[in-house]
Amino acid sequence: MTSSRPAQNSGGSRTSSPGLAVAAVARRLGVAPATLRTWDRRYGLGPSGRTAGSHRRYTPDDVARLLVMRRLTLEGVAPVDAARAAVEAGDAELEVATRTAPALPAVQVEGEADDADEDFEEQFLGTVEVPDDEADDELDDETDDPLAADTDEDDDPAPAPGGERAEEPRGRARLRALPGGATGGGAPASPGGPRSAASPAPTSGRVSALVDAALAYSRTACDNLLVLGPDGDPATWWTELVEPAWLRLSERTVLAGPGEMPEVVLATSALRALRHYIEEFERVMVEAGGPPANHPSRMRKIVLVFAAPDEVVPLSAHALAAALAAQGSMARIVTGPASTHRSVELVTMVRPTAVVLATTQNKPDLDVVHAVNESYPELPIFVGLRADAAATELPFGPTVQRVRSFTGLLHEVLAVIKAR
Repeated sequence: MTSSRPAQNSGGSRTSSPGLAVAAVARRLGVAPATLRTWDRRYGLGPSGRTAGSHRRYTPDDVARLLVMRRLTLEGVAPVDAARAAVEAGDAELEVATRTAPALPAVQVEGEADDADEDFEEQFLGTVEVPDDEADDELDDETDDPLAADTDEDDDPAPAPGGERAEEPRGRARLRALPGGATGGGAPASPGGPRSAASPAPTSGRVSALVDAALAYSRTACDNLLVLGPDGDPATWWTELVEPAWLRLSERTVLAGPGEMPEVVLATSALRALRHYIEEFERVMVEAGGPPANHPSRMRKIVLVFAAPDEVVPLSAHALAAALAAQGSMARIVTGPASTHRSVELVTMVRPTAVVLATTQNKPDLDVVHAVNESYPELPIFVGLRADAAATELPFGPTVQRVRSFTGLLHEVLAVIKAR
């Protein structure tokens, strides 16, 4: 893989350091120096800083990309895909990688690697032993004290975001998330139904950065990663970024402090991104001569989105409403208490084109579906259900349909809207 690394950020705090030697970076990442040389030779993730009469040095941006690379490989991403994601990582991802770096487990800190360590790094980090002649240019760096390059005052590493040193970030210690049983039992329920197919790396790297930002309780980083412009696609944004991040987060066990909930950080930023997207989308539409959101012409084919009784409205309901808006359709999400009687009253008042039940539960209460179907048997009703067992409790009829995926749900609703 040839290097196509973006230009270094000349204004960011990560680029003010004169650079680190290979041994210092190896210690920071917890890998052997041979691993770094392999990543440089194979994937172009090498040191980019050089001063006259000295070896090449790793800049803070170089280190941040290596942190992204190592985290992804430890998560099971193929080294070539992890490297591509690291090369293409943006400033927000690099800042998150730098901030959350202390949580990375060490594979090998110093000393000679035994066979088990080498096998592990070969399998998971994509490394091979480097011949002696290829290591000559780094010999001095490796034989020196790994911290010797940082003893001079002028060689202090650049501060990380928030004024912290990149080499030894300050701040209170936090017990980090423990990966759940990825190969074990069933995964927790998705916020919008079935799990989407895995998205390719660089998206995988962005998902990982989003998970790390939520675990670091960084609202700003989450906001930056979740920006959805007026030309964006809410459906793709949900299925390739937010839903995978939510699923990964739901598989983690976190020992959090008071007021700390990673899921709330992610959900709040996602809702904020959707709200800003709709505001900008409506502004552009009105400026182009289209009717405003409350115009009667846009309320004729409205979709009502319910959550299951006694369930907090899932994020997927908001993503679905935004995706429908992007296709020129109007949707309204029913929040607050919605008993069967009140749900039927809402349908009577709004007269929607279709009704959707979005739920994260494996066996949700389907009383609302039954009540609406009995009162309006011709009204299309779509129910997003992951578990097959719950599907047997749906009303039997041509207008009630169980849908397994977010994309399928969106397409089915759009088809009904266009047919009416």
